[in-house]
Amino acid sequence: MRARAAVLVAAAVPITLAAVLKAGHWQLYADRHCITLSPQPGRTCPRCRGAGGWWTGGPFPEMEACGCWSERREFRIRLLPVPARPDEPPF
Repeated sequence: MRARAAVLVAAAVPITLAAVLKAGHWQLYADRHCITLSPQPGRTCPRCRGAGGWWTGGPFPEMEACGCWSERREFRIRLLPVPARPDEPPF
């Protein structure tokens, strides 16, 4: 009975995590060196309409980022240090 409950809990956690990340407009990236949560533009944002920004005019147009995602911080949890390559100098 406990094994079935453990399997159900293990299956429910990723689904719950995916729902929370989607509702909060976050993107999860994980590898063996770090876990990163980065903000994504909101699909219902009235300013950018989910595009994340808009292009400014002029001879050299640039994209101006919308505040719905650009003003939020990126969170990073370091797991393992990145190994140094032996052929590169340390600094």
